[in-house]
Amino acid sequence: MTVKKNFYSDNVSGAAPEVLEALVAANAGDTAPYGADPITEGLTARFSALFETPVEVYPVGTGTAANGLCASILSAPYGAIYLSDAGHLHGSECGGPEFWSGGNARTIPVPTVDGKLQPADLARMVDEAMARPATEVPPRAVSITQGTEASTVYSLAEIRAIVEVARARRLLVHMDGARLANAVARLGCAPAEATWKVGVDLLSFGATKNGALTAEAVVFFNRELAESVRYRRRRAGHLFSKMRFLSVQLDAIVRDGLWLRNAAHANLMAQRIREGLARIPGVRFPSPTDINLVLVALPQPVWDGLVADGYSFSRRGPMKDGVIRIACAFDTPVEAVDALLEAAHRHAGLPGGARVNGAAAAPSAPPPSRPSPASRRG
Repeated sequence: MTVKKNFYSDNVSGAAPEVLEALVAANAGDTAPYGADPITEGLTARFSALFETPVEVYPVGTGTAANGLCASILSAPYGAIYLSDAGHLHGSECGGPEFWSGGNARTIPVPTVDGKLQPADLARMVDEAMARPATEVPPRAVSITQGTEASTVYSLAEIRAIVEVARARRLLVHMDGARLANAVARLGCAPAEATWKVGVDLLSFGATKNGALTAEAVVFFNRELAESVRYRRRRAGHLFSKMRFLSVQLDAIVRDGLWLRNAAHANLMAQRIREGLARIPGVRFPSPTDINLVLVALPQPVWDGLVADGYSFSRRGPMKDGVIRIACAFDTPVEAVDALLEAAHRHAGLPGGARVNGAAAAPSAPPPSRPSPASRRG
């Protein structure tokens, strides 16, 4: 069996078997197009039950589209969105907020600690902007990335503190939930407690990184904001004619808690990697590992050895800092994690192979969803 060596992203994996099975089932027969099918229409009830409150949900094909639609609504008719300086909405979507909003939106990066917004800094920057002349773009919203690109998770109290800053200044609150499942699994709380109960108005709900093929959604807790989204989505080209194939993925992911089981496994594999790498002298972790991403600076011999072995990671930050990101996915096998640790220890000159917490690495539970050979063809 070939050992997985691609830890570049949680996007490198295929789809969960449950999602593929749901797609095959949805492929049978004819049904109404453009979201008028029973599966899409049933998402409202499915997500309302998931979040324990009435919501409106709109499937889209990518996280960029979900964030862009949210930005266009948040900024209307014009306005600034305050967010993490590492937030995808600001630096990783090619000016998406401006594009999706017809030039009305502007993202304002706020310095962070471990990838998380600090309420005092947010309040100061918003207040300074509000004190400027009307020629400036007015503050309109705050966007929270949960979990963060630094692999950290906001506690419920931290989100409440940010929401308090926003509400005192009449700002809307958006949550970029590309890895919301990982955050909820880490917090051990109900999805409702991590979103609308702490004051989130609308959510970019991520599924693709967590076992879907290509499916995301915009979820409205503040349903008054949803008035224009059907038109914005249509104009943006994300009202798919065969929408059932997006919707059935979302349905399969949240049905019976699959999204949280997948995320919990990915989180566990990341913790296993961090604990194993921590035994290597000279290893540095720039931030905690709360979810499925391990940010780490490795000694040069270890880095060179792993690259020579064929391992793939992504760089994070300036090259001089030497920080890489090791990403685990819903289907990352424990055997692949232990093989990575054994290789890292070998290149560091440590005896005994891969060890976790000072003890020989023992197999843990297999991933909750692992594609069969047939599902990987093509």
